[in-house]
Amino acid sequence: MALSDADVQKQIKHMMAFIEQEANEKAEEIDAKAEEEFNIEKGRLVQQQRLKIMEYFEKKEKQVELQKKIQSSNMLNQARLKALKVREDHIRGVLDEARKRLGEVTRNQQKYSNVLQQLIIQGVYQLLEPTVTIRTREVDQGLVKAVLDNCIAEYKNNTGKDLALKLDSDTFLPVDSVGGVELISNRGRIKISNTLEARLDLIAQQLVPEVRVALFGRNPNRKFLD
Repeated sequence: MALSDADVQKQIKHMMAFIEQEANEKAEEIDAKAEEEFNIEKGRLVQQQRLKIMEYFEKKEKQVELQKKIQSSNMLNQARLKALKVREDHIRGVLDEARKRLGEVTRNQQKYSNVLQQLIIQGVYQLLEPTVTIRTREVDQGLVKAVLDNCIAEYKNNTGKDLALKLDSDTFLPVDSVGGVELISNRGRIKISNTLEARLDLIAQQLVPEVRVALFGRNPNRKFLD
């Protein structure tokens, strides 16, 4: 039975409606899938950027902590250096005061004469030379000349060797020298300084650790005392 034009139009409309509905459903499915993929990609990108931001701030935080530690260490070291400088200045002041008081040794002529004799004897034992020139302050020439024979006798008695001691009457120790002697031999190539200042410096090197402990107490962090 042939379809009428109305039936044909009706079927065509029905097919068009079906196709349109199917197209709409497919479009909705594509939109939903696209939105899902968009949300997934957006979430991935957000998480990636979030991790980058966290990593950036974590790095910055570590840099800040490192700078704080460096600054704290520098300040601590500066404080320690200042404390050490104050201590060393104080010790230097003690030694300077000791140098000033060295002059008191020469006031007692008898004691000073004995000191000069011991300084000369000590020097000639170090040199072990047959001929030695003694250099002194100009004001000490008389005292030194008076003890030369005693020095020669003691040296010969202990070593069995002769000794010639000559007093230098042309060149003297500096006028600001506190006292003591210099011993010269082998045409000036060998010299021993046994001035009072030189003896104090030698003693100071040995006693500075003890002086430091006496003034400031023992440092628990210090392994060596020199």
